[in-house]
Amino acid sequence: MLANNARSLFTAISKRPFICQACLRRVRGFQLGLTSRSTPSTSRGLQTSGQEIPQDDTPFRKALKDAAKQQKKDKSAASESAQGTTKSKDPRLEKWELTVGIEIHAELNTARKLFSSAATSVGEAPNSHVSLFDVAFPGSQPYFQKETLIPALRGALALNCTIQPRSSFDRKHYFYQDQPAGYQITQYYEPFARNGHITLYAHDFPHGAAPTDCPITIGIKQVQMEQDTAKTVQQPPSTHLLDFNRVSHPLIEIITLPQIHDPTVAAVCVRKIQTILKTVNACTAGMEMGGLRADVNVSILERNGEAGGEHSYHGVTGLGQRTEIKNLASVKAVEDAIIAERDRQIDLLENGGTVEGETRGWTLGSKTTKRLRGKEGEIDYRYMPDPDIAPVLLGEDLIEHLRLSLPKLPDTMIDKLTTKYGLTKKDAATLLSLDDGNRLEYFFNIMARLRGSQLPTEDPAELGRVTGNWVLMELGSLFKDTDFDPSRVDPAQLASIITHLHRKTITSRSAKKLLLMKFEGDARSTEKIIEEEDMTFTPLSEQEYMQLAQTLVDEKPDMVKDIVEKGQDKKIKWFVGQMMSRSREGSVEPDEAERVLREVLKV
Repeated sequence: MLANNARSLFTAISKRPFICQACLRRVRGFQLGLTSRSTPSTSRGLQTSGQEIPQDDTPFRKALKDAAKQQKKDKSAASESAQGTTKSKDPRLEKWELTVGIEIHAELNTARKLFSSAATSVGEAPNSHVSLFDVAFPGSQPYFQKETLIPALRGALALNCTIQPRSSFDRKHYFYQDQPAGYQITQYYEPFARNGHITLYAHDFPHGAAPTDCPITIGIKQVQMEQDTAKTVQQPPSTHLLDFNRVSHPLIEIITLPQIHDPTVAAVCVRKIQTILKTVNACTAGMEMGGLRADVNVSILERNGEAGGEHSYHGVTGLGQRTEIKNLASVKAVEDAIIAERDRQIDLLENGGTVEGETRGWTLGSKTTKRLRGKEGEIDYRYMPDPDIAPVLLGEDLIEHLRLSLPKLPDTMIDKLTTKYGLTKKDAATLLSLDDGNRLEYFFNIMARLRGSQLPTEDPAELGRVTGNWVLMELGSLFKDTDFDPSRVDPAQLASIITHLHRKTITSRSAKKLLLMKFEGDARSTEKIIEEEDMTFTPLSEQEYMQLAQTLVDEKPDMVKDIVEKGQDKKIKWFVGQMMSRSREGSVEPDEAERVLREVLKV
C-alpha cells in the first residue's frame, strides 16, 4: 500500500509544470526503494523516464504536500463520479421497484395508562406501576382514561388526518409472554383518525440526498389507539423476566400507505413524523429513548413485468408479496433494514425463488434480515369488538379547539425562519432539530430582547441572520462537547453582546472573547466586563489605518504580488489579521481594515 501511495505521488508530481530535478529524483528514489522491496519484477520499468522536467526553486516538502492534496482531490472526485454512475445504472434497481409501507408506534405523553388508573412510568422500579387489569387479574375491567385522547388527537391533527366522531376498540388475539390477557386492545375496525398525509421537502433530507421529485407526499391510512405490552428482560441462557409497568401504556399506531419507493425517503418520513409528534407534545420521547418504534412492510416488483403484482395493501393494488420487519428502533435502522430486505428479495427472485409473507427481524450492523415467524393475517388475530369498552364519541368543538391551539409545525416554522428571520433553510432546519426545541426557544428569546433595543437596524431578517450565526456557530462551538444549557449564557447576556456589537461599542473579536468569558462563568454584567477589561472599541483614525496597512504591504511584497497579479484575494484576510494583532485590543474593525487594504493594494 505504501508503494502504491509513493507511485501515485510520483505520477502527480511529475505532471507539475514547475518542479526541480532534485525534488523529482528524491521522490523517484523513494518510490523505487519501496518498489524494489515489495515488487522487484516491476522496478525496472520505473527507473527511466524520457520526460524533460523544467527546473525551478519549488521546495520539496511543498511539492510533496501539493501533490498529496491533488491526489486526494482527484480520488474524491473519481469516487463521487463512480457512485453516481453506479446508482443511476445499477441494473438491479432499474429492473425492480421497491415499495414500502410503515407502521409507527408512538408512546403518548399521558399521566395515566390507557385502561387503568395506574401511572405511566419510564425508568421506574420494575412492576411498581401496575393495576389488577394490567396483569389480567380475573374479573378486572378496563376503564378508558379519557384524557389519553388529547395527545392522540393533537398528533393526528398535526398529520392532517380527519378525526372520526365515533371510534371503538377491538381485541387482537395472540398468545405471547408479554401479553397477559392473551389479546391486545386496539382500534382495528373504527380508528379515531383516517386519511392523513405527510409531505417531505428538500430541507428534510441530508445535504445532497433529496430526491429530484421533492416535495413528496405520503398518505396516512389511519391512526389508531392501542395498549402497549409488557417489557421482556432476558437473562441468558433461558430466563425471561417481565416488567408490567409498560402494559397498557397508551400508544398511537400510525399506518402509512405503501407509497414509498426509496429507503432514504422511508427513513426521513419516520424522522419527520417523530419531529411532528414531539412538536405538538403528543409523545414522550423519540426513538433513541424507546418512545417510538417502527415496523416496515417491504415488497418488490419487476418494473416492466407483463403482469402486475397479485397483492394489495390498504387499497393499493398490483404489489408484490410483502414481508414485515418488526421493532426498528432508530432512523438509520429503518433505512438499513429496508436495503437489506430489498436486496434479499431481489436475490431470491432472480434465483428462481419466491418471497413468502412472513415477519422478519433485523439487528444493527447486519447485512440481511432473518425470519422470525410466518406472517399472521386478519383471520389469525380473530379481531372482535371489545364488549367491555363503550365507543368513543367526540364533539366537533373539542376537535376544533385542539386544531386551533396546535403549536406551529416544523414546516411552518422553517418557512417563518427563512422568510421573516433571514436564515437559510439548512440553518433553520438545524435550529429546529437541536436540543428538543430548546435551541429554537433560545433564539426567539434573544430576538425578543433585540427588538426595541434602538439598534442601527430593526430589520428582523438582518438581526435574525446575525443571531442565528451566534446561536448556531459561536455558541454552538462552545457546547460541542457538552449538552446545551441556556443558563450557561443567559439569552439576555447574548442579546446584550449582539447589541454592543451592532452599535460598534465592541469589535467582533471582543464579542467572541466576551461570550467565552460568560460561558466560563463570569458573573459580571456584559457592560461591567467591557468597562473593566477595556474592550470598548476605540477605532484607529483613517491615517493610522493607512499607515499600518502600508507597513504590512511593504513587508510582504511576495504576498502583494499574489493578490494583485494572481487574484488571490483570500490572502487579504491574512493582512487583516495582522492589522488586528498589531493594534491595541478593540481598535481595528475587520471590514474597515479590509477596505483600507484594498485601497492601498488598488484591488
